[in-house]
Amino acid sequence: MHRLFLILIAVVFTQAAAFAQELTPWATYRGNNARTANTDNKPGPTAPKVLWSWKTKENFLASPTPAGQRLLISGLGAFNVGTFFCLDAGPKAKPSVNWSKSTPYLTLPSVSSPSIVGDRVIFGDGMHQTDGANLHCVDLATGASIWQLPVPGTLVHLEGSPTIVGGKVYIGGGAAGALCVDLDKMTLEGKVMDAASVKKTLAARWKDLLAQYEIEKKTNPDFAIPPTEDKLPRPAPVRQWQQGKDKWHVDAPIAVAGNNVLVASAFLDKEKVGDRALYCLDGNTGDVRWRADLKLNPWGGPSIIGDQVIVTGSSIGYYPNAIKGAKGFIAAYDLKKGKAPLWIKDIPAGVVSCAALADGAAVVTATDGKVRAFDLATGERRWVREGKIPYFAPPAIAAGVVYTGDWNGTLHALDLKTGAPRWSLDLGSDPSVMSPGMVYGGPIVHEGRVYLATCNLEGPFARQPTVVVCVGEK
Repeated sequence: MHRLFLILIAVVFTQAAAFAQELTPWATYRGNNARTANTDNKPGPTAPKVLWSWKTKENFLASPTPAGQRLLISGLGAFNVGTFFCLDAGPKAKPSVNWSKSTPYLTLPSVSSPSIVGDRVIFGDGMHQTDGANLHCVDLATGASIWQLPVPGTLVHLEGSPTIVGGKVYIGGGAAGALCVDLDKMTLEGKVMDAASVKKTLAARWKDLLAQYEIEKKTNPDFAIPPTEDKLPRPAPVRQWQQGKDKWHVDAPIAVAGNNVLVASAFLDKEKVGDRALYCLDGNTGDVRWRADLKLNPWGGPSIIGDQVIVTGSSIGYYPNAIKGAKGFIAAYDLKKGKAPLWIKDIPAGVVSCAALADGAAVVTATDGKVRAFDLATGERRWVREGKIPYFAPPAIAAGVVYTGDWNGTLHALDLKTGAPRWSLDLGSDPSVMSPGMVYGGPIVHEGRVYLATCNLEGPFARQPTVVVCVGEK
């Protein structure tokens, strides 16, 4: 085990220092800036066949992220204990846990969808009811910690998915505003180091821990405990810049297009803090390029396609009991000019999640149970699909099909051009699943298969088991 750990340290810190400037698949929320939750455009299943389901007691507010034949997902265990799973999740009958993280490494719950670049997985922790949070970077193959960034402060939480591009990591931190850190340059015990130096230092510390363990086995064998990774000092990434600290409240995922960083900030009515606005920042410095007032809180964050930024808003957050009378909107902004919207459309329901953009359309879900598609150029509504069950989760789009998950745990497939239904799958009544649950994170589509996870913290299925499902044809 100890030799394996030394090898692991070597593997973790021998990755290339420079990463491509282009945004790679799944290095940001929902896979890309258009937030389609699909990066290969392969057609999804033509019928709702469940390939496998994985029942658990954890609650998943974040959507999963694919990594080849693996699935990464963060969640909440009993008593809001943070959990993170890497599942072997190919098209086989029984998925298995490749590795997982929880206490003592994770000290806070997580609702952050992970992002990946190369062999690294990055996600945040903390929720609205907690103060202070951590940004985690772990090894994709093993789950071993590479670095960790503590972000202290009241109303600080890293709920949104990070964006990784050009060797930098961008993430919103609640009251911490927007942060940018270096992916490869780290500090360890007050010293700035490169990956090779950190590797050498940690290997030496691990050797010392093993030596101490051998002594304890001889002097007090009944109480000798083998060392674990949480006994090693934790490197932290070098912080490039921070913007909006104690002025903004950024829970939504950040989008990065070229050197433009799009940040959606909310105003908290109860706490009377924050700034309800959409910001465009300089990616190198964090300086504000432009700011646009928003009429409602942009919990879902911005989506980008070409030079167009689409942002949604809602008068309520992720609270099922507050749906009555909720209001929302969808608006378009010019990426370079910003400030005034190109167009804006009011929606008679809360639009809590982001828009998915494809084929000239912006598709949104809403708390009135309807799915709407708007023309990206004009803002005119293309179609609306009526439904009775509210939505909190964002849609996914792949090869001309829209996939949505409602709060009763039903997965729907709709035609992107017309909104006409293709098929639906009720997780509570399907014989191969039989596990109802609310959907907050939204479905994703990868290699022709749809993945969906549920949450039962509250609502009609509270405290019942949750499920992660894979729907496909093969």
